[in-house]
Formats: sequence, structure tokens, C-alpha cells
Amino acid sequence: MKRTVTIVILFLSIQFSLAQTLNHLKKDEKGNEILLGEINKNGLTNNSFNEWFSENYNEYSINKSIVKQLKDSLNTYDINVFLGTWCGDSKREIPVFYKILEAAKFPENKLQVIAVDKTEEAYKQSPNHEEKGLNIHRVPTFIFYKNGLEVNRIVESPQETLERDILKIVTNNKYTSKYMAANYMHYLLNTKYIDSLKLDESILVSRLAEFVQGSRELNTFGYSLLRSNQIEKALYIFDLNTKIFPYKYNVYDSLGEAYFVAKNFKDALKNYFKVLSLNPDDKNAIEMIEKIKTVM
Repeated sequence: MKRTVTIVILFLSIQFSLAQTLNHLKKDEKGNEILLGEINKNGLTNNSFNEWFSENYNEYSINKSIVKQLKDSLNTYDINVFLGTWCGDSKREIPVFYKILEAAKFPENKLQVIAVDKTEEAYKQSPNHEEKGLNIHRVPTFIFYKNGLEVNRIVESPQETLERDILKIVTNNKYTSKYMAANYMHYLLNTKYIDSLKLDESILVSRLAEFVQGSRELNTFGYSLLRSNQIEKALYIFDLNTKIFPYKYNVYDSLGEAYFVAKNFKDALKNYFKVLSLNPDDKNAIEMIEKIKTVM
């Protein structure tokens, strides 16, 4: 009798888990399946996701020696993971991450996995906005917490391997995640007023230029702000990017879009004309200029 009850409970648990996953199953504009919101491994090993998850999970050979070293320390942490089931980097890293956690016998109740969207209106966001305030501008992002405080994070891909990066984090060795410029600006925007940042902007531009990873780093960060309706901050980041990369037409395109969202059509137009001065055949700039003229 006891065994029968146990089997029934296990069956119901699996059914509940699968039902929970199906509630987050959506299709994008091209008809591809995506997951949104809080998910678990069951969701990633079902439907179309299993094809890439199982392949990358099975093909990866974990470094057992390093996993053994990090095992005890890792279990004192909580981990939040943000991913996109539509994202190539997530498809590559997430199965490997699960395999490492399982080898380390990491408790499932200390792991939270959130799938985010890629649409223009919900860029890098989840339905319940678990990403709010966490600077999720690239996926996957693995955030390690101890005693409720963030200790460090791995962004998009490891500096070495996931095992080695995790080991550095959980053994308090020096570890710096990718995209330092975006992380630094996130910190500044949450600790200082934009007007005060503008007073020392030339120094800030010089500092950022030393370690920013191309124009896309702050561009992506800016869009995460813009899509979450933090328009003033987005405008500042996009404008800052034009000062770091004054010869890149894409940075003016992004600033123009932010001004358009802010309904500052004069400055939007100015930036789209700047795009054309650098790239005369840019179709988006031409279309946006015509669109702006109809609303001015």
C-alpha cells in the first residue's frame, strides 16, 4: 500500500511539473517554440527543446576533478539562471551547467531557472519580471548568491570553462565576469544621478573605452533599459555609446530609436540623419525618417 501511494505521488508530481512547463510554452513570430518564466529541466527535455538540450548535455565531458573540488563549497550557494530557449549561447551552456550541477549533487531547491523573451516589447524579460533590477542584458546569466547577497555571476559564456569559472567563484578566488562596462554602468545608474554622471562624462568615456567589448555591449544594455521603460537611463547609455564609438552608425540608430520612443522626434530625426551620413543606404534610417515626418 505504501509503495502504491508513493508511486501515485510521484506520478502526480511529474504531471504537475509537466503541466507547469506547458503553461510557459509559447510560439514566437516564426512559429518556433519558446519557454517563458520559471522553468525546470523537465521543460528543457520536452518538446522541441530536447533536441538541443540532450545533444549538448550528452556530448559534454565534465571535468570530474574540478567538480569534486567545488562540490562542498557550491552547495552553500543559491543560484539564479536566466536563459533564452531561442538563444544559441543558452542552448550551448545550459545543458552543460545542468550536467555540472548534477555531478556536484547540487540541491534542486537552491536553483531557480527563468526563461526570458526576445520580443521588442519584452526584451530579456520574463512574464513575472524576475529579472527586474538584476541587469539581465545577456543570456544565459548565472547569478551566485550567498546569504541572500549576490557574490558573482557568469554572463553569456565562461571565461575558461563553466567548471573552472564556478570553482573560482565559490572558493573566493578573483573572478571578473564578461561585460564589465555594462555591469559598471548598471552600478553607476543605481547609485548616482544621471546629472552628476554627466559632470565627469569625459573621464567616464575614457575609462569605458579601455574595457568595453565593442559598441554592442552598451547597446544591448541600453535596449534592456529601454524595453523595461527606463527611458531616461536608456537615452543616457545610448548617448554615451555614441561618444565612445562616434564612427559607428548603429549607435546613432539606437539613440534615434530611444528618442522616438520618448517622443522627442526632433532629436530622433537628428540621429537618423547621422546614421545616413555614415551609412547612406541604411533602410531602417530612411524608413524611420519618413515615419517621423508624418508625426511631427
